[in-house]
Amino acid sequence: MKYCYAAVVTLMALFFSFAPAFADEAPYIDGVCGNWVDDEWVPNGKCPDIAAVKHDTVTGTITSVKGHLVTAQQATRTVVINDQPALDSKQTGKVAVGRMIVAYGYWRDNNFYATAIY
Repeated sequence: MKYCYAAVVTLMALFFSFAPAFADEAPYIDGVCGNWVDDEWVPNGKCPDIAAVKHDTVTGTITSVKGHLVTAQQATRTVVINDQPALDSKQTGKVAVGRMIVAYGYWRDNNFYATAIY
């Protein structure tokens, strides 16, 4: 009986430790789904049309850098850019306060993810 309880506890621990992994949605990888050509996003047909992802560019002057978050000042608003995808692909150049940038990427859940910063 002692072994039965141990087996049940072990199985429950395994199930609950993997549960968050099952709940997470697969990460969106921009480079697999298309590329930028002359400042226009061109999908390659390898990914489904994801309504939650809108490709765009953000231009502005960097006012703050905190880890993978870059704040850029535009004429009418401030935008916080998550540049982790650009960092992963080594497409950021020098990210420093005062630098004027054009960030290529996509909006998802009201957050901008940069895949390249120039």
